[in-house]
Amino acid sequence: MPTRLEVLERDTPAQVHTRSLDLLCKVGVRVETARGREILRAAGAQVDENSHIVKFPPNLVEEALRLAPKQFRLGSRRGDPGFQVNAGMCALMSDGGALFVFDAEKDERRPATYEDFLYSTRLVEALDEIEMFWWMARPALDMSHAPTFVRFWRDVFANTSKHVQDSTETPEQARWLLEMLQIIHGGRAQVRKLHPFSWLVCPLSPLTIEGGFIDAYLETVGWDMPLAAMPMPLMGMTAPGRLAATLLQGNTEVLAVLCLQQAACPGAPFIYAPALSAAEPHSARFSGGAVEHALLGAAVSEMGRFYGLPVQASTGGSDNPAPGVQCTYERALNWALPGLSWPDILVGPGLLDGATTLSIEQLVLDLEVYTRVKRLRYGIDCSESRWLEEVIEKVGPQGSYLAQRSTSQALRSGEWQLPSIGFHDTYAAWEQSPPDILSEARQKAQEALLKHQPLPLEEGVVRELEELERKLI
Repeated sequence: MPTRLEVLERDTPAQVHTRSLDLLCKVGVRVETARGREILRAAGAQVDENSHIVKFPPNLVEEALRLAPKQFRLGSRRGDPGFQVNAGMCALMSDGGALFVFDAEKDERRPATYEDFLYSTRLVEALDEIEMFWWMARPALDMSHAPTFVRFWRDVFANTSKHVQDSTETPEQARWLLEMLQIIHGGRAQVRKLHPFSWLVCPLSPLTIEGGFIDAYLETVGWDMPLAAMPMPLMGMTAPGRLAATLLQGNTEVLAVLCLQQAACPGAPFIYAPALSAAEPHSARFSGGAVEHALLGAAVSEMGRFYGLPVQASTGGSDNPAPGVQCTYERALNWALPGLSWPDILVGPGLLDGATTLSIEQLVLDLEVYTRVKRLRYGIDCSESRWLEEVIEKVGPQGSYLAQRSTSQALRSGEWQLPSIGFHDTYAAWEQSPPDILSEARQKAQEALLKHQPLPLEEGVVRELEELERKLI
């Protein structure tokens, strides 16, 4: 049976919900968008236009939870049915937003370039373990310049055919992006049907819904655009200094966004996605390596399941800015608990130093961690065919099972999780050729790119996107 892990007591999710309702009703949330405040006022919320504080009656929250669909698909331009949420599966999504890249060959960190963005996008497309895309390397770009914005997103869609999750900063940019999605997927109706793009919003902690990003999402009303609400409360800084209180605050912030979304577009898909984290206590900054991230990520999965909503867990990274042992053990610990809690979407490999630095080598090492976590999740199959009593009887005392067909069948069926990287031989072999796992990881990434044939955009789509870029100059 699949491994089942819980970090919350049975009655804790209900407690979190009740306390969140109380906070939303009595304290409220600052909503820094006039359009959003008007939508919430019309839905029955209490709005103070002077302070921009919105207070949510419990019935408004419960209605939003009722309206949010519990199952839907996240599609792409690959032509397959897409990823079904709330179906017992977990998809890995690349992490996003790295301002720097660590070059392991030169042993140096440098600012991310456009070439880094293109390379990492193609690599995410080539790596089968990653099922969803969030742009990893973020070079300095003037996204307010319309042709730059269109060229960037054209390069995203030209280099990955996977489901994309991201956002825009302004309503105007949202309109440009929607026009591009129409061109690529054959019209608004197809975008509504496929859900090839999910919108990410990150309310500010504590208890603030900022204007730009949420106004951009509100431009998608009528498109049935999935919304992932990802507040990032930092325990000890932008959240109280207790894990339970950080969970409570993050849940409250998610529910506020849910209320606004469902009031604006009832029945639109919603993803429960708080990225709860703990401040590094010496510097008071986000670093990603704290083991508490594992507990918080698992708790997020449990809360999403409590609501019956699809859930997305983001569970830290590493304090270290360079790939290696520390980054890998921190990632392994921070993914083990959330992975065993089994969210719909797990974010995200490859970023270090508080998710500011991209490492291609670490990306490959993180995928090895992820495949092992998946094996732990699948647990021990104790169905009748797995006991092999007849094989034990046949081999008898002092025998060997190596040549038994049941052993080779088990090997092929995944009873063993076979490693794809690292050293797994004798000391003599190690002494003869000492392993260099970072070089091996780099080579594996290069081989994946060489073997992969990306799905190109249709010629007519390319022409229309180029015409849109020219029109906006």
